[in-house]
Amino acid sequence: MVDKIATAETLDSITLRQAVKDTLRNYFSNIGSEQPVDFYSILLEEIERPLLETLINHTHYNQVKMATILGISRGTLRKKLKQYGMLD
Repeated sequence: MVDKIATAETLDSITLRQAVKDTLRNYFSNIGSEQPVDFYSILLEEIERPLLETLINHTHYNQVKMATILGISRGTLRKKLKQYGMLD
């Protein structure tokens, strides 16, 4: 079984949750009164692309390992890789 994401107690540095929270606060502070449109889609793309890029490097493009780490099927992973132009 794959270990769960490390919690604050097991890390010496900032947690992923806190980093996301801080980044979102900063984003909304920077845009002021402007209201983003379709923000959920924008957020997913902003997170998924670097996540997939990082996993490609971490797993040496082993799609089975990538899918296992993400907890998704290999087919879903391939769909996402194709969406971002990362499929060989």
